[in-house]
Amino acid sequence: MLKLILTCLLVIAGAVCAQESSPKLTLPEQPEPKLGPDSLEKPDVPKGKVTNFIFKDSKVFAGTSRQIHLYIPANHDATQPTAVMVFQDGHAYVNPKGDYRVPTVFDNLIAAKQMPPVIGIFIDPGHKGEAPPESAWKKNNRSFEYDTLSADYATFLIDEILPLVEKQYKLTSDPEMRAICGASSGGICAWTVAWQRPDQFRKVVSSIGSFTNIRGGDAYPGMIRKTEKKPIRAFFEEGIDDLDNEHGNWPLGNMQMEAALKFKGYDYKYVWGKHGHNGKHMGAIFPDAMRWLWRK
Repeated sequence: MLKLILTCLLVIAGAVCAQESSPKLTLPEQPEPKLGPDSLEKPDVPKGKVTNFIFKDSKVFAGTSRQIHLYIPANHDATQPTAVMVFQDGHAYVNPKGDYRVPTVFDNLIAAKQMPPVIGIFIDPGHKGEAPPESAWKKNNRSFEYDTLSADYATFLIDEILPLVEKQYKLTSDPEMRAICGASSGGICAWTVAWQRPDQFRKVVSSIGSFTNIRGGDAYPGMIRKTEKKPIRAFFEEGIDDLDNEHGNWPLGNMQMEAALKFKGYDYKYVWGKHGHNGKHMGAIFPDAMRWLWRK
């Protein structure tokens, strides 16, 4: 009887420990995410300018073609170096009717002095060949560019894209005033750029980040734990009902990232939602993410 009682107590204790160590597995139901006032156009707020062009001259990713949008804030002072923020899968972030509506958020927060004036660079992944895919998410060089853990994408930005933009606009060289953002594979890409080149980028936003074994990204938690802390500030968003497939489990990958960042004492924030692999929750909280990221 004593042995039976001890066994039952161990089972109960194990269940309690499991609940305490993985509290996000029991998130309550949440209302459908909705955009707040900072994501909607306001008639009294000056609007920045958005332009776009096609870039085909990459030496890092030879043979690729991609669309790039630029956001220039209203009342831009061309004489002063300006903060910069890069977005992977740029078409999704610049879309005025999409989940994120970044130009509108930037207009509102810059006008309210809740973030500095920022030039936004919205870059689509490269595509090889003449025929573009039906969906911008299906461009055939996307995973190679975003999921690879090398410094190639950082080099592409630093040596090719930023100098191209600087032909027209003066960008800051201060890495504390350079940010990078992405979702899914674009989310792990954002982290990789700052991880590889913290001398150039030190602010990161990653949502539904693919910290899984698409191209070895599940190694990051261990790398973070065993590497001297880097000067990176990072905001993460993830859904507890995100993907679970042959590459790995997205929520578990992000839980491992969160634990590793906490262990090393990084300046980070994780926000969890009860959703799958989509951008609606991140879009709803994007203004708050910007306030947190650009705080002094």
